[in-house]
Amino acid sequence: MSTLHTCPLPASQPGLTRRHCLLAAAAGLTLSLGANVGASTVAGAALPSPLSLADELALALKKGQPLVVMVSLDGCPFCKMARENYLAPLRTQEGLPVVQIDMRSARTVKNFSGIAQTHDELIRSWRVKVAPTVLFFGPSGAEISKRMVGAYIPDFYGAYLDERLQQARLALR
Repeated sequence: MSTLHTCPLPASQPGLTRRHCLLAAAAGLTLSLGANVGASTVAGAALPSPLSLADELALALKKGQPLVVMVSLDGCPFCKMARENYLAPLRTQEGLPVVQIDMRSARTVKNFSGIAQTHDELIRSWRVKVAPTVLFFGPSGAEISKRMVGAYIPDFYGAYLDERLQQARLALR
């Protein structure tokens, strides 16, 4: 069984101390830096923050692809690993439609219905409590594959991501 690494919101784990978070972050950085042989890394890679999820979804569906949305948390080392080693390369090298929504952000985005919400409101409406979480959307903004919650051991993250992408692509057919 794989190890799951997450950056929880403090309210979701009231007994979690700052020391626990720092230890978890250090362990995650060690794993992502030392054990990630073979994954292509895009240093400082960023994912775009959408203005309209409906527009992003329409573009993705035109390509026959799901819209992949990464929920991230500023300063989360596991988010950085997922973004830089897997999602950003898929976006830049393969053209996969991937965008990022940020926990605790007051920036606005139009949801799939065209209604403006803050990133944080949108994330709460999706009931996402852990960063990173990767979601896969299809027609009408429906989730079409199982979410990826947290960051698994870097050696296996790519395999889990590929599996979820395959499920999402099959759902579009």
